[in-house]
Amino acid sequence: MDDKKNQLTIELTDDVAQGLFSNLAIITHSSTEFVLDFVQILPGMPKAKVRSRILMSPIHAKRLLLALDNNLKRFEQANGVIVDTNAGQVPPINFDGGGPPTQA
Repeated sequence: MDDKKNQLTIELTDDVAQGLFSNLAIITHSSTEFVLDFVQILPGMPKAKVRSRILMSPIHAKRLLLALDNNLKRFEQANGVIVDTNAGQVPPINFDGGGPPTQA
């Protein structure tokens, strides 16, 4: 079988390559899709913005879970264990960001 025929070329545009910061992920699902909302909460701000929304099928959500697990294991082997002080529970979300109030 021809290897070139099975190659996938992935394009990464400059604006997407910059990336987006997210410090909260909200995951919802229906019987046919998973919705991942990546949110940025800023200290002292009463509103948080969804920075990106990804929709995927259940099988792709499972593949993402397995890929994240694999990458986290490799990361911890190279850098040490990531300590999660809220392991096994969903940490409370402080919507005021925990910082001082903002001023205009």
